[in-house]
Amino acid sequence: MKPAWIQRVEQVTATELLPPSPPQARIKVLHVITKFTTGAGGNTLISALGMDPARYEVWIAASAGGELWERAERGGIRMVVLRRFRETISPLNDVFVLLQLVRLIRRERFSIVHTHTSKGGFLGRLAAWICHTPVIVHAIHAFSFHEHVTRSQRIIYLLLERLVRRKTHAFIAVAPQVAREAVERRVVPPGRVIVVPSSVDLDDVPEGTFHAARRMFDVPPRAPLIGTVGRITFQKAPVDFVRMAAIVARERPDARFAMIGDGPMLDDVRRESERLGVEIALPGFRDDAPSIAAAFDVFVMPSLYEGLGRALTEALASGRPVVASAVNGVPDLVVPGATGLLVPPGDPEACARAVLWMLDHPREAEAMGNQGRIVVRNLFGPEVMVRAIDETYRGLLGIPHEPEPESEDRIVVLPDVSPVMRVSGDGR
Repeated sequence: MKPAWIQRVEQVTATELLPPSPPQARIKVLHVITKFTTGAGGNTLISALGMDPARYEVWIAASAGGELWERAERGGIRMVVLRRFRETISPLNDVFVLLQLVRLIRRERFSIVHTHTSKGGFLGRLAAWICHTPVIVHAIHAFSFHEHVTRSQRIIYLLLERLVRRKTHAFIAVAPQVAREAVERRVVPPGRVIVVPSSVDLDDVPEGTFHAARRMFDVPPRAPLIGTVGRITFQKAPVDFVRMAAIVARERPDARFAMIGDGPMLDDVRRESERLGVEIALPGFRDDAPSIAAAFDVFVMPSLYEGLGRALTEALASGRPVVASAVNGVPDLVVPGATGLLVPPGDPEACARAVLWMLDHPREAEAMGNQGRIVVRNLFGPEVMVRAIDETYRGLLGIPHEPEPESEDRIVVLPDVSPVMRVSGDGR
């Protein structure tokens, strides 16, 4: 049973006509994240900006760089650059960052430290525990101990996660499968994790096809455009996308392909596309990536590992038919034959078969995209995530929950999605 307290009451006179009142102390929250970039960084930014500024004072600490800093500062978020913060294990630099965090937390006396990503999660939680922070929350966006790192790395990452799990008061996972894996891997105690959809800014996502982007790529009216969005890194398997494109192009010579993003494997993508003789449009990083993705006839996410996939969620929000790797939390959102098609990771041929199925069955593909759009727009709006995080903070601090507003804008949770056509296990 949720605790009850005095509900909000109507103010009987204007504030400026009242005698001065002392300011109310706000709850100070520090988000710690390794890299403040799209993905987990975008999730962190939306949750920070969405908190009630009358109740919360929100800070973010992260490594230098990243495209989200300016947006956060414009939104009134206090930003702290953690010098020498690295993604990989670097003992001397890590100790330096830990000391920076300890000094910051002791000076500002945060009520809540909310950490994100593996390195930020470990160092942030350890610093918060050293400083006796009242509430420590960790968000699980993805896992560092996946099969694509060495066995020794997996062991080290798991040990570090387990070292700080008992010092964490609550865990937030972006999808049910992510929560389950966290408990099964013993990085989260049973019963201490909640699932909160990782929201996207739906105002930035058009509903329906965005034809202007097709003109940008000079795509003929009847030609299919297949694309992906994301950092061009090992995790996203960009070379697999090129190999999938080459297979699809043999069956559909009119097809066009685009990869939106930038990253260290860009040259690998260019070399593979030249070797296979398939042309891939590479416009680089784009602020309007969700609008561009709304022009794709099929959105493809061939990731080798992925908490859920922000670009995938945005593509579904625009009603795109999607083909995605069946990794981590992705099957919680992409239901085969209902909201898209799933393929094994690292299998460009299976991915190509699924894309060709979508192109050969346009009515079913459109119906899957429409169901995906309804699911995302009902469950992944910022207000849903912010409300869940606010309730988590309140519960940990013993603050009574406020009732949800009774209005026509109330979010309706969809209990299920129906397959639009039975699809065989190989995606054909």
